[in-house]
Amino acid sequence: MYFLNVIDHFSAAHRLCGYEGVCAQLHGHNWKVRVSVGCESLDEIGMALDYGIIKGMLGAILKLLDHEYLNDLPLLAGQNPTSEIIARIIFEKMAEGLEPYSAEIKAVEIYESERSSVIYSHA
Repeated sequence: MYFLNVIDHFSAAHRLCGYEGVCAQLHGHNWKVRVSVGCESLDEIGMALDYGIIKGMLGAILKLLDHEYLNDLPLLAGQNPTSEIIARIIFEKMAEGLEPYSAEIKAVEIYESERSSVIYSHA
């Protein structure tokens, strides 16, 4: 199995509902997002999947989140905009986008700071 990884980022504001702490207040992050795509085989020129395809898909998803107030986004369907929920949504959107290819999303890692991240995967 080949794992292709792409990193991108987005900036957005949110607040955590039901949380007892400072993150219950409006604040923002510069999230870093890493997606890992798995491919079993290579094409005739020795590539698993063009990085441009993965970058384009991830960029289109992050454009929906960038510079938004996440609590109000229909994309989150009223869910609490935690890093965990955001990672799962990106995973699901990437899975949909990869359907035409011989590839599947393996993991999405979201960094809400340089020292804190969450990974969502169907391990």
